[in-house]
Amino acid sequence: MPSLYALVDCNNFYASCERVFAPHLAGRPIVVLSNNDGCVIARSAEAKAAGIPMGKPAFMCRELFTRHNVAVFSSNYALYGDMSARVMTTLSRFTPTMEVYSIDEAFLDLAGLPGGPEATARSLRETVVRWTGIPVSVGIAPTKTLAKLANRAAKKRPESGGVLDLAACSDTDAVLAATPVEDVWGIGRRHAAMLEAFGIRTALAFRELPRDFVKKRMTVQGLHTLLELRGQPCIDLEHAPPPARTLMSSRSFGRAVTTLDELAEAVAEYAARAAARLRARGLVASGVEAYVQTYADKDGRPPYANAAFAAPRAATAHTGELITAARQALETIFRPGHRYKKAGVILLGLEPGGRRQRSLLDAPPEEDARKGRLMAALDAVNAKWGHGALAPAACGIDKPWAMRQASRSPRYTTVWDELPVARAG
Repeated sequence: MPSLYALVDCNNFYASCERVFAPHLAGRPIVVLSNNDGCVIARSAEAKAAGIPMGKPAFMCRELFTRHNVAVFSSNYALYGDMSARVMTTLSRFTPTMEVYSIDEAFLDLAGLPGGPEATARSLRETVVRWTGIPVSVGIAPTKTLAKLANRAAKKRPESGGVLDLAACSDTDAVLAATPVEDVWGIGRRHAAMLEAFGIRTALAFRELPRDFVKKRMTVQGLHTLLELRGQPCIDLEHAPPPARTLMSSRSFGRAVTTLDELAEAVAEYAARAAARLRARGLVASGVEAYVQTYADKDGRPPYANAAFAAPRAATAHTGELITAARQALETIFRPGHRYKKAGVILLGLEPGGRRQRSLLDAPPEEDARKGRLMAALDAVNAKWGHGALAPAACGIDKPWAMRQASRSPRYTTVWDELPVARAG
């Protein structure tokens, strides 16, 4: 049976997550800011209608925020990640054939489900909002590219009720004609500019191009996009994410960092975060890269950026060993006299912990087992009491360099002390 794809997309996801636990904000504009409360990275529908631009620095929007009584939040990725997991778990109850595409999007195969695709999509939509509080839109089509277009149209057509089945739609050409070519999934900025030069401005105009024209100028990937717009599936569901090759943890600092001690604390913190994620995936790393970036100096010197590599004795997921390697790399690239604005750690050479290649220099197996038990205890404590409840001293205590989050909402679903409280009577 041919597939019938549904793209489920959470509406204004970050803003919707904030509104779930603050229902008094219904109808009020909401924006979410990037790390260190820098730029606007998410907006509610009301904020979009108020003309608040995406990506604009927050300090340049203060007047708009005040004029429209905007609720401003620092980004709260612990909350967004957990809410995303709840949405995806709810979606998986409707079909086992599903691809989690991003934190707020998933493709589902609705072919052959009882009741028909549109009825299933409406039931799915109602269930997600009832169980999680997150509104979603659903686009249905014979290909993933068309499903993305259908989802976009469902959001722009209030009469659709948040669901549009393009396979059963009588005006598919009108939907494609209303879609700018740069909004077609798979057409990047460079190809959109090239198509604009040829007078191709809509998805409909692109669909009518000759195959040879597209393949010559946009390679086989562009040809796949063309065929998908014609209803010919070329992009299958990915039932499992590809194996991770690297794992990164980084942050911008809340203020300029000038000393090696503070920089080393930050790098240790990022290495510890990355190590915890590494263990959660059952992986080990055989290399660590540390990198730094600075502000431009007032004397006119250009910004300094550098990275260095260090390897632990053997592939490992042990927090202490990865911190040691990260700090060794950092010490080779630190230059005094600079004002550092960001640092990060990238774990390299990832492989499954149970199948890693051993060498004659490895520690005895019983030592590995002891380290494994220690890390398991560390992860269990932090899972129960929240990130950072138990951490190596190398990560620092006060962390004055930490990222600014002046308006972060509580981590309602992942930290016991920040659970919402309901009062009766």
